[in-house]
Amino acid sequence: MSGIKRLLTDTIIYGFTTIVSRLLNFLLTPIFIDRLKGPTAFGVFTNLYAWMSMLNALLAFGMETTFFRYLQKVKPEEKGKVFDHAFFVTLITSLLLGVTIYFTKENIAAWFNEGGASADYTTYIQLFTGILIADALAVVPFAKLRAEGKAVRYGTLKILNIVVNIGGNLLFLFLFPTLIVDSAFWREFLVGWFQPDWVLGNIFLANLIASLFTLLMLLPQLISLRWQIDKSLIKSMLWYSFPILIANISFIINEHLDKMMFPHLLPGASGKQDLGIYGAVSKIAVFISLFVTAFRLGAEPFFFAYAKNENAKKTYANIMIYFVLFMVIGMLGICANLDWLKYFINKSGDPVQQALYWSGLPIIPVLLFNYVLLGIYMNLSIWYKLTDQTRYGLYISVIGAIITVVLNIILIPKYSYVGAALSTTVTYLSMVLLSYFWGQKNYAIPYSVAKICIYLLLGISLAAIMQTLLSNHVWWSNGLLAAFVVIVGISEKSIISRLWKAIRP
Repeated sequence: MSGIKRLLTDTIIYGFTTIVSRLLNFLLTPIFIDRLKGPTAFGVFTNLYAWMSMLNALLAFGMETTFFRYLQKVKPEEKGKVFDHAFFVTLITSLLLGVTIYFTKENIAAWFNEGGASADYTTYIQLFTGILIADALAVVPFAKLRAEGKAVRYGTLKILNIVVNIGGNLLFLFLFPTLIVDSAFWREFLVGWFQPDWVLGNIFLANLIASLFTLLMLLPQLISLRWQIDKSLIKSMLWYSFPILIANISFIINEHLDKMMFPHLLPGASGKQDLGIYGAVSKIAVFISLFVTAFRLGAEPFFFAYAKNENAKKTYANIMIYFVLFMVIGMLGICANLDWLKYFINKSGDPVQQALYWSGLPIIPVLLFNYVLLGIYMNLSIWYKLTDQTRYGLYISVIGAIITVVLNIILIPKYSYVGAALSTTVTYLSMVLLSYFWGQKNYAIPYSVAKICIYLLLGISLAAIMQTLLSNHVWWSNGLLAAFVVIVGISEKSIISRLWKAIRP
């Protein structure tokens, strides 16, 4: 059980970091919604950041997972070379993207603006390119911190990134506009380069400053870089990472294609408005994604390091039970408190805008369940990474991407963001089933399938009761949640006891 203790410790550290950074970032949501003046502008914001997620996966080239895998494959004295080569790949992909976008930015801007010329969109693309490159170059140094067990420094830098981002937004959206009105000195200083009405551009500029600051703080991890290329090693790493790259891109398609293609599947002002509503309510579901992210950060290096232990498979099976329990409780916790969490989306005095944003609240349980399925898939996917059969990750993700594309084309024009959310549910469920059945044939892990399914069905049923019969009433919904936690505590007393013994000093 010492392995579980280590995983739990790492997950708690990364979880605390993730929760703090995401919560700080979440606090920006009502500010953005207020300053962007309606769902339509927030739809543009959502669309551009969805594309950023796709390009981030492309630039990283699967090097994060590859880095962890090859640290276990090479001799101790060659671990530095693994870092050098992983960073070199992200550097090359970043340079290629930068050059490509530089020569095609006007065409890209016109496409985003649905065919119309827009100087604003061209500037947005340039700012986004800088953010993408800075974030891509930070991927491998951050992975190095995780591999070295420097979770505190990792977390500190992540939180600083958000703090700088928030500071930049407060500066550009509040302080500078006020100074322009109140002070002749600042008005003269800011004139010519700062535009108070250019809200989206100022938001992106704050993000760029935060990304560049973070990359600067990672320079100590880059000091040891050596530029001597081992052709056989880099070829082997690229061969391993390429299926992961395709899988990651397909995964981003599964998660963000609806937001990326929404303006084209549902064109016009109504499409942008619906996308803004969808993007806003998705911010509440981000709370459940915190644990998914924290788990991934702690689990990936742990799974690789623990694979040689005699009881590794049994440990992985136990981890799945713990994970599903935490996820279902988290999902129900958010559903039980939607009646006050909704004010983070829009608490303005404008009843029309408020009603527009809150009209999307009924899909939040679906979005939460989608994150639960995503977490289960991430847990399951360890089998093909440990057995160096990453092509299966490619197969699963591509199949998922095809399902996403087909269902989005069919459902979004008819059902808007409801169709988008349900498409993601079908996609993730398909990926979970494929990964489980292929995994049991190639690297059988004794998962408690019946128990997991029971907890998932219970979670879905209780979430539906909270939303329909209880009308999201805070006290009754939280009472139902408390009853579920007590029942779980009694039925899983032995698991909780083992977990407690594993983590206590």
